[in-house]
Amino acid sequence: MTKKEHKANTNRKHIVIDARELRTSTGRYVERLLNYLMAIDDHHRYSVLLKPKDIDGWQPTNPNFTAVACPHREFSFDEQLGLMSQIHDLKPDLVHFAMVQQPVMFKDCPVVTTMHDLTTIRFDNPSKNPVVFKTKQQVYKWVNKRVAKKSAAIITPSQFVKDDVVRYCGIDSRKVTVTYESADNLPTPAEPIDDIDSPSHAIRVGAPFIMYVGRPTPHKNLERLVEAFKTLQADNPDLVLVLAGKQDDNYRRIEADVRRQSLPNVLFTGFISDQQLRWLYENCSAYVFPSLSEGFGLPGLEAMVHGAPVVSSNATCLPEIYGEAAHYFDPLDTADMAAKINAVIHDQTLRSRLIARGHQQAAKYSWHRMAEQTLAIYRDVLSETHGK
Repeated sequence: MTKKEHKANTNRKHIVIDARELRTSTGRYVERLLNYLMAIDDHHRYSVLLKPKDIDGWQPTNPNFTAVACPHREFSFDEQLGLMSQIHDLKPDLVHFAMVQQPVMFKDCPVVTTMHDLTTIRFDNPSKNPVVFKTKQQVYKWVNKRVAKKSAAIITPSQFVKDDVVRYCGIDSRKVTVTYESADNLPTPAEPIDDIDSPSHAIRVGAPFIMYVGRPTPHKNLERLVEAFKTLQADNPDLVLVLAGKQDDNYRRIEADVRRQSLPNVLFTGFISDQQLRWLYENCSAYVFPSLSEGFGLPGLEAMVHGAPVVSSNATCLPEIYGEAAHYFDPLDTADMAAKINAVIHDQTLRSRLIARGHQQAAKYSWHRMAEQTLAIYRDVLSETHGK
């Protein structure tokens, strides 16, 4: 780099993006944001904070972006002190925290925070120590309010979350911007999931199946989905329920309950590849999303991209995101859930309509547009700071 280039680079406004969640289940947002920011922004200089184990797996494609190892774990005291010190040493003009957890006393420069939803403050997690979880939950409630008030700008993935954050945190709605997320085509070739047995009952290869993919925490409402599936089996004895996702204590708890009931045709896949997920979407009788609380509902939109008819809860943001491309049910009513799933399985006109509308609905969303909106927020905040 020449002296002239070095001077030009150091004169650029410096933005730090906290991407420690890059390789987690919620990391798709920040991964896509970085990917498109690198494509559209040659003006600012970026430091991207990554967990040390993720440094080698993320390579910037824009010379203005630099990966920085960040050893400070989320939800820790070290995050409050060590991360604050690390960001201070980077001397940024703006910091974007892609999640609520952050040093709450950081004041060196303006902060932009993405608040994905308020689910964690409203639902317990039976896989955690109840006393410890409740204590952390109370702290997290305070953190959400503190972060919302101190941030120069807030980003949410849906209008529902924006309204929820404004009410709960008592902030001006004008500081909150909705930037809708999107869904990508999963890699090819699709990889079939064949010759897999459920914990206690063999499932016939080629049997019709409905599916869910994601985490099994209580707000995902999988227990009621299992109950609805029991109702469905009366008229659909060959139907299979596929629950896909990395095994954890919550999945093991649901699996143990299925075994106690001797319920046939429930398949827990454990972790699956993107190619296997694509095959599930492309071959399922329906993708079912029974959730009680979501910030955006990415899996349902992903299912639409790959031609799966979507049967969805009508809770929180889901009707906003899916529009007329899903068949909705009351997530607290297992009879309604079963009836709506059954209709999609057997009514070919309804199935065809949902598949066509699903493709149309998914096409309305764009990661590129989301990145452009986020960059506009950075510019607005930097401009306001410079003008003071």
